[in-house]
Amino acid sequence: MKEDQKNFVIFAILAALILFGWPTIMQWVFPQQAPAPVKIEGGKTIPVPNPAADPALDSPTAMRDRAAVLASTPRVLIDTPKMRGTINLKGARIDDLVLPKYDETIAKDSPPIRLLSPSGAKGAYFAEFGWQGAGVQAPGRDTVWQASGARLTPTTPVTLTSTSPTGQIFRIELSVDADYMFNIRQTVANVGTAPVSVTPYALVSRAEKSVDVDQWAAHVGPIAVYDGAADYINYSDVEKAAESFTTTGGWVGYTDHYWLTAIVPDQRIPAQIQQRGAAGKAYQADYQLAQPLNIPVGKKVTYSSHFFAGAKEVKLLEEYQDKLGIVQFDRAIDWGWFGIIELPIFYYLDWLFRLVGNFGIAIILLTITIRGLLFPIAQKQFASMAAMRVLQPKMKALQERHKDDKPRQQQEIMKLYKEEKVNPLAGCLPILLQIPIMFALYKVLLLTIEMRHQPFVLWIKDLSAPDPLLVLNLFGLLDFTPPSFLAIGVIPILLGLSMYFQFKLNPAPMDDMQKQIFAIMPWMLMFLMAPFAVGLQVYWITSNVLTMAQQWWLYRKHPGMKVAMPKKEPAAK
Repeated sequence: MKEDQKNFVIFAILAALILFGWPTIMQWVFPQQAPAPVKIEGGKTIPVPNPAADPALDSPTAMRDRAAVLASTPRVLIDTPKMRGTINLKGARIDDLVLPKYDETIAKDSPPIRLLSPSGAKGAYFAEFGWQGAGVQAPGRDTVWQASGARLTPTTPVTLTSTSPTGQIFRIELSVDADYMFNIRQTVANVGTAPVSVTPYALVSRAEKSVDVDQWAAHVGPIAVYDGAADYINYSDVEKAAESFTTTGGWVGYTDHYWLTAIVPDQRIPAQIQQRGAAGKAYQADYQLAQPLNIPVGKKVTYSSHFFAGAKEVKLLEEYQDKLGIVQFDRAIDWGWFGIIELPIFYYLDWLFRLVGNFGIAIILLTITIRGLLFPIAQKQFASMAAMRVLQPKMKALQERHKDDKPRQQQEIMKLYKEEKVNPLAGCLPILLQIPIMFALYKVLLLTIEMRHQPFVLWIKDLSAPDPLLVLNLFGLLDFTPPSFLAIGVIPILLGLSMYFQFKLNPAPMDDMQKQIFAIMPWMLMFLMAPFAVGLQVYWITSNVLTMAQQWWLYRKHPGMKVAMPKKEPAAK
């Protein structure tokens, strides 16, 4: 009796630690959960405003402020299928950019994502291109460039021109593709009377940190690729001291949860890339050539680079990496340790989505596929569990016979396993295999923009966000938002029920403590999984249903699994 009480106390302590410590663990280990894009009020689905939405579109005052800033300088329009904005001719800056393909919220009238803003407006964030030089007066940030055209499109490039008082002609030839990549050609023609030396540079400046939270498994913030590897840098690190690297091949910029800005020097020429910042002030990523370019009289030099500003679409990043030779460009997405699993899951899930047109159904089909691949292992698991149950009487006899000699007891049990050809760890393999798969799917749902704002059915408008239909506020009928640890939606309840019936289908354990653990575990998992993406919960529910069907079939094949073990007789008083 004392042993049972001790086990119960240990179990209660562990359960409390898991239940109340899980949110802290999740915040540190897992990527930030995407906020629910909708809420349920009065039985109706209402889009939730995005606090990080473009202030120029949310506030009339901010709109006038930004409009005033944009109107204060001459500009060239940017017009592509995926980008809208302008180029500031004062200082040769790309400082006004929105992404019309992506909206801030799922509301029909939602504004598009704003990525870049001009200096002087809230959330200033821009790219700049120029030169430093010896014996030459290079154009500065107050220089107003002359443009060859009024509109930059994928079919109409624009050239910016400025003439230096020292006799040099500076040109920036800008072209853009149909996605998010600008091609930059910086040319200097020396028509002066003496040789000059110039160093091309480019920078990305942002006045504020990203509103997305940087976490252990999903990097948000400064990023630099050098010497063939990606370096995910914290804002706090560059506030203390600038980080500088000399590399041939690489790039530097800033990554948000779904968006990226990156300046890419010529991958064949050594360059010095840097990340700088100051506490509470602006941050800057930049590069310059490791060695200046010398230009004799009557000659010119041209330096080519790229600037990316847009969404981190998986296939597009890989395409730029392959076609443009940009080193480790796909590392803009922080896949982490399980990238080798995450990428195949993403590509298969994306293929299923294009096949059926619904990500929820695609996740269900993905689950069926994974369970099918694991079915042979599950068969061995059930066979091993059946054999273990058959061996229970013999094991109990050995335990009683050698209860005063634990080493001998273990030796005899291992000998019994060997004679009966039973592996006691075989039942753990499917569970161990599911852990990386679950984590990989979790990161795919949260990190890939392809999953952003993808609906399933009814009230589920975003599979990458938690279930918004909460029980404690009577499914939105009450004007009350439960605290996060009590925000239990309908889908998490279905998950708990599926776990409950799955455990009920298992043979009843002979130990009372095991019964108590199995009785409470489904409801603990319901609370633990509630803050996770609905897509992950759909995966788990489908997996549980398939497991129950699998158990029914395997019980027919291994009837020994259903045999209830005799209970331990109470000791005589």
